Amino acid sequence: MEDKLELIEGKSVGLITNSTGVNESLQDNICLLVHNPKVKLKAIFSPEHGLWGSVQDAISIPFAQYDQIKIPIYSLYGKTTKPTTEMLDGIDALIFDIQDVGVRFYTYISTMAMAMQVCAENDIEFIVLDRPNPINGDILEGNVLDPDFSSFVGYLPTLLRHGMTVGELARFFNEHFHIGAKLNVVEMKGWKRDMWFDDTGLQWVMPSPNMPTLDTATVYPGTCLFEGTSLSEGRGTTKPFEIIGAPWIDAHNLADSLNNLLLNGVKFRPVYFIPTFSKHRDQRCGGVQVHVIDRDKFTPVKTVLNMIETIKRLYPNEFQFIKHFDLLMGTDKVRNDLSKGLSVDDVIQSWKDEISDFADVRSKYILY
Repeated sequence: MEDKLELIEGKSVGLITNSTGVNESLQDNICLLVHNPKVKLKAIFSPEHGLWGSVQDAISIPFAQYDQIKIPIYSLYGKTTKPTTEMLDGIDALIFDIQDVGVRFYTYISTMAMAMQVCAENDIEFIVLDRPNPINGDILEGNVLDPDFSSFVGYLPTLLRHGMTVGELARFFNEHFHIGAKLNVVEMKGWKRDMWFDDTGLQWVMPSPNMPTLDTATVYPGTCLFEGTSLSEGRGTTKPFEIIGAPWIDAHNLADSLNNLLLNGVKFRPVYFIPTFSKHRDQRCGGVQVHVIDRDKFTPVKTVLNMIETIKRLYPNEFQFIKHFDLLMGTDKVRNDLSKGLSVDDVIQSWKDEISDFADVRSKYILY
């Protein structure tokens, strides 16, 4: 942003950010803006998990104030999920600076799209400080959201693993869905599409409480789908989204069954664990840890659908889908197909045209 200060000099700005809003030296964006005499930081907006990324999922976040500088912090996860006209009063430009994880149902990109719509309606500039897609920008996987299943965990029709940066997504949202905001994307220097986050030389800052490492982000496009089932997705453990299980699972039997599938780039290790919160809290669960052996060959969505198919077969009376699965998946077709006994390979094959069409559209908006 230091190279593009002319975009905000002499302006009153709002900032959508959280604890990931730091530069390569780990200086936070709020302090950098506050100490710049040519810019007036008028308001801060926080997404799900709050400004410091400390609040667990699905918990409403109230209005607050940044203690050191007396600037209001408006929550975009609670009573409102987008800035109101009153919150934007006197603001010339709204900046979005958050590290995303490259998956449609990670809610920060819903926050971005909604804020862009409000800015378009109020003739306010929208500036995106672009950041890496941590799980690389080459691999595409999953289905495109059905608009009938639009929600905060999937707001606009986008591929599940879209391979785009937030800046590229902003361009895509703005033009393809006719938002029409006055958009400026501040591009990165040095990022290439085949890079994973640990190729960048940057420090990983947890974007949310249950996204502690790049390993977590690597499995997340698939294992987050367990939120929509009767299994624990590992919340309440030190390996969220990497550890999966339930009280009624025989860990060794499940691990053996999954390893026998010979899925690309992944191995399964039997584990027993006791979640300290969330599903199956304080109960001993059997399950597996998902160990990614080759992340370039690993396909998280296909892997997890195979896990679900296997668990349904082994535990037909205990396994259940819950409503959240369809919202995460962006359709009820996957749940219905798996419930009818359609193979995972057939489900994956049904997305072939969606992925191809999305790739064609995406090509108009990529920057790197």
